[in-house]
Amino acid sequence: MTTDRRQIFHDIARRDSNVTTPYLVGGWQHLVGHEYGAQEFAQAYIDFVKHWDWEWVKINPRAVYYAEAWGAVFDPEDYQGFVLPRKVSSPIAVPSDIKTIQELDPLTNPSFKEALEAATLIRRGLEDRAVLQTVFSPLSVLLQIADLPLYPADTYAHSATTVQELILNQPQAAKQALQHIADTLASYVEALVKPESEGGAGLDGIFFAITGTVSEDYFDQNQYREFSEPYDQIVIDALRKASPDAVVLFHTCQAHSHASWFDNKSIELLQWDPFLDDNLAVDQLQESVPVVGASAQDFAVDAGSEGVTTELDNTIKALVGTPFLLAPSCTVPTPASDASLQVLSDSRVLVSATA
Repeated sequence: MTTDRRQIFHDIARRDSNVTTPYLVGGWQHLVGHEYGAQEFAQAYIDFVKHWDWEWVKINPRAVYYAEAWGAVFDPEDYQGFVLPRKVSSPIAVPSDIKTIQELDPLTNPSFKEALEAATLIRRGLEDRAVLQTVFSPLSVLLQIADLPLYPADTYAHSATTVQELILNQPQAAKQALQHIADTLASYVEALVKPESEGGAGLDGIFFAITGTVSEDYFDQNQYREFSEPYDQIVIDALRKASPDAVVLFHTCQAHSHASWFDNKSIELLQWDPFLDDNLAVDQLQESVPVVGASAQDFAVDAGSEGVTTELDNTIKALVGTPFLLAPSCTVPTPASDASLQVLSDSRVLVSATA
């Protein structure tokens, strides 16, 4: 049989001394036009993975499904040339609306049910690869529900309120909402990683994204520790309890994203953008396994493939002797350059078949 890429993924994540494959290759993007409907999305995503032969899988569902779960409405027919559908309405219009955010049951809530069904189908269709579901941090989810920016330069969000008004000026109400979101996500990740025989999706772990919430001190370290870290830990602890073998790939986005805050033995895999200002270089992690490769923006259709080729080559050379995952620094654009995606796909290690 062929080499078990799923096992190699776990060996890399755990820094297993017996792993002989130095890295695996993965990539992801928004499949605009195929993001609604579990079967529609799952089949499109399986086709995408198989087309490029990604060796590990980060499911990249529509980014707004968390907000939809709590009542936000978006127009699935109108993406306005972007990767997010147009917002129609938000359940948080004024700061006091934060009190309406309650815990949900992901097994019955339509948005989470759809995501779980799609994850299960993707798991079935890609049995030979590790599959991770993207899960936003509770703070990121709260910001999205309120249509607030997920990072400092986010121009897509158009909220009638502000972070100061919604969170910092009413910390207890904000923390109650964050607790409800965290408890919901905790139940969700449990379902994601439990075996299908036990009613779960059978995934290998989660891609846990704090988005750009700490970029350029959007939330400074003290604010992160107050409004994000405790709730992040609720979700991660639930994952560990549900499956000791489940893996956390932690993602901190944008420039000045403080990857060093999260570089510790409790996080198996860590992704940040080493190509943006004031971020760690690809070889500067001390504890976590790096998920690095090339700048996501260099995969744009008009960028050419030379930059991606150079960045991938430099990354691979810099990490000789270190297990890692080779990937774009974030979601590649939609559409992306086929030539650049092919360069990434072709950068895989040639591994021998095993008996």
